[in-house]
Amino acid sequence: MRIGVLSLQGAVEPHLKKLKALNADACEVRNVPELQACDALILPGGESTAMIHLAKQNGLWNVLLNYVKAKPTWGICAGAILLAKEVSHPRQDSLNALDVAIERNAFGRQADSFIDKVDWGNGQKVEAFFIRAPRIQRVGAGVTVLGSWRGEPVIVEEGLARISTFHPELTEELTLHRDFLEKCQRPPSP
Repeated sequence: MRIGVLSLQGAVEPHLKKLKALNADACEVRNVPELQACDALILPGGESTAMIHLAKQNGLWNVLLNYVKAKPTWGICAGAILLAKEVSHPRQDSLNALDVAIERNAFGRQADSFIDKVDWGNGQKVEAFFIRAPRIQRVGAGVTVLGSWRGEPVIVEEGLARISTFHPELTEELTLHRDFLEKCQRPPSP
């Protein structure tokens, strides 16, 4: 199984290191043939408007629209914004992969970034870096909350798509990357 990391802009290398530490076949994705060679995809943190612009410029946008509905995809921070159904502050295009409304930069400016623990099932906590993080404002009926911070959802999934509003790739933990790899190997739910 090959896991791609969208490599147009953003925090690509930390994800590749995590995946390789888990012995995953990981690669960078910059164009349509590289994307089509992947069984799953990570959309990293970065700047969502820049990613949209570069995806459209490289002929990836329309292919991504179909890909995220057919293959396991995980959007982190800016990637979460790309996968959301509704985006505000300001409104922008998205891939509409999960029924969530998300607000860009809702936790404040770069100087307001912070590190804290996120509740991750069965009482487990994982470290999370919130850097100009978006906030999930609404979760649709078919969306499952996998993790929360102070009672609000920060990692959710619907079908093959998963988003987290924080950066797990910047921690020493492999928990969330391992879980994504396991998700990629499970058969899709009916």
